Amino acid sequence: MEQFVVDTKLARVISVLPNKIKIEVSDIERFKLESDKFSVGTYLRVSDSEDCALICIIENFSIQKNEKGTNEYILEAMPIGFLDSDGVFTRGGNNIAIPPTDVEPAKMSEIQAIYEAIETEKRFCFSSLSQDVSIKVPVNGNKFFNKHIAVVGSTGSGKSHTVAKILQNAINEKNDGGYQELNNSHIVLFDIHSEYFSAFPQANYIDIENLVLPYWLMNSEELQELFIDTEANDHNQRNVFKEAVVLNKRKHNPSVNPKHITYDAPYKFSINEVLNYIQNKNNNRKNKSNKIVWKGPDEKELEINHDNVNLLFEGILEPASSATSNGPNHGDFLNFISRMENKLNDERLTFLLKDRAETIEFREAITQFLGYDVKNDAGTQSYNITIIDLSGVPFEVLSITVSLISRLLFEYGYHFKKSFSEDFDKTPLLLVYEEAHKYVPKIQSAKYNSCRVSIERIAKEGRKYGVSAMIVSQRPSEISETIFSQCNNFIAMRLTNPDDQNYVKRLLPDNLGPLTDSLSTLKEGEAILIGDSIVMPSLVIIDRCELTPSSNDINYLQEWKKPWVTVRFESLENSWIK
Repeated sequence: MEQFVVDTKLARVISVLPNKIKIEVSDIERFKLESDKFSVGTYLRVSDSEDCALICIIENFSIQKNEKGTNEYILEAMPIGFLDSDGVFTRGGNNIAIPPTDVEPAKMSEIQAIYEAIETEKRFCFSSLSQDVSIKVPVNGNKFFNKHIAVVGSTGSGKSHTVAKILQNAINEKNDGGYQELNNSHIVLFDIHSEYFSAFPQANYIDIENLVLPYWLMNSEELQELFIDTEANDHNQRNVFKEAVVLNKRKHNPSVNPKHITYDAPYKFSINEVLNYIQNKNNNRKNKSNKIVWKGPDEKELEINHDNVNLLFEGILEPASSATSNGPNHGDFLNFISRMENKLNDERLTFLLKDRAETIEFREAITQFLGYDVKNDAGTQSYNITIIDLSGVPFEVLSITVSLISRLLFEYGYHFKKSFSEDFDKTPLLLVYEEAHKYVPKIQSAKYNSCRVSIERIAKEGRKYGVSAMIVSQRPSEISETIFSQCNNFIAMRLTNPDDQNYVKRLLPDNLGPLTDSLSTLKEGEAILIGDSIVMPSLVIIDRCELTPSSNDINYLQEWKKPWVTVRFESLENSWIK
């Protein structure tokens, strides 16, 4: 280890390493600035003879006795950036001349100037420096929203408040001079616990009562996840279902070239007619000539061919009296039919499978999520933010619901660029995934496949089409690594689970050492802000919201102290069984 001694009265640099500087301080009280706090996390300025400096953060310190028996402080600091002689800050680097000539606490005015190096028109702010809240910590708004964001933190860390503050500031940002109408922000928030309406009372609010998500817009993977036992690996079920869906799409879209109608193509079809088709396939029987025959008009044998195949959709046919043996797959689809019938009769899935889902037009199905010309009691209105309240969506279709909406919005961005290549970047879209671990977990389960594919595609390709993501989770270690690895900006709040702490440390793009070791001890509302959009990694306090999400904990003790409260079980039962 190289030794360097600086001739100052109070401090000397005793070691310089690529990612650490050791400093010996003889009089800590005189060394620190009177007006500033001095602790772990304090910024230091290590200068050289050319008036350049390293800006460092104190990671830890120790106290030892010198030869005279007095205390000396050994500070260990991590370099985070280089300040040249013109005052221009460069993140990273260790370019000062050796030996360093001076060590001193960095003045807060210097730190503030570093943060303000971001161009004014690109500056986006939602936090203050934890060490000195008078210093605002902006990010480069373009890099922040364009390069995917991860917000992680345990329950009670202030995660929901952070998300709300960022989005509130985004929809209120306007060019100099301002204007009365909406700005051009476009945000879709997947709200799994019904927390955010209180923070955005003017939002386009969609819940289970007014959500219309037509099944005919699903792709093959989503359809199979909904109707087929995906874990059973039953090829016969998949084949007959695919056959029925494609033929029924052709039946209902006669003006479209049949070659263009595929399993994945978003053309209308009737799921009830598909069920009829499968029931008929399950009942088929053969005559002595080994042909599948049905009872036709006047009791005559009826054979199904290309010209009359639609008869299999229009009702349940009866095998001809001459059919004396079972046809292929006869009786094989009983469980499949039962599963489909249960889905189609489930009132909780009205938003997916009932009349409104069959009649809604393609454009309205898309624009309801984008906030364009949404119909309401006041007529039509546009919105910056759409909140999709998933709290009423049955858990067994939660992943499919998120998958379908995400895929539609990605394809909207894709086709927007394809159709309006010159203007595609003028309506960028942010998708916010609250509690993402619930529908894109790391585990390789077939029931999450479609959702994982949709969101991973956004993570990997969305930026090219003006679709970015904010991934929010209290259990980051349980989320698909492909998704998190594409995030370039991190807001890491208090994490109490060791697996989550270690996972986040591995993902962070900077080596922050002990700064990330503090993840378990961060205060509520405190976060490590790091990524491509910020000048340097920072410990920040998130600014308070005026309107907050309803994510407060229940006050158990206060409620238990009150007199007994009677529950109206009749109302509860009506809501439950509805």
